[in-house]
Amino acid sequence: MDLSAPAGSPVLAAGDGVVVYAGAVAARTLVSLEHRGGLRTTYEPIAPAVSAGRPVRRGEVIGHLQEGHCPSPCLHWGVRRGTEYLDPLRLVASGRIRLLPLNPATPSRGG
Repeated sequence: MDLSAPAGSPVLAAGDGVVVYAGAVAARTLVSLEHRGGLRTTYEPIAPAVSAGRPVRRGEVIGHLQEGHCPSPCLHWGVRRGTEYLDPLRLVASGRIRLLPLNPATPSRGG
């Protein structure tokens, strides 16, 4: 998932965990966190503010966003369990999304 933000923006840990990697991979720098239940989140491209082995808390600054692969600065945020990549939005979504029926008393905005 790519999340747009200005370069230099603080990047926060999605949950409590331990830093398993913080540094360069190919042409970018990233941070990878191991969480309970075997989840691992990755954040790139960021200038790390943490080092491997360090415990972190949810919401703690783990680095700052750098210019990267997007046309404007963006954070590439991923999550996986083992080798299976998951939807990172499921980590922050609260409950199911439901569509509500159209209220017939409400005028439509269409033509």
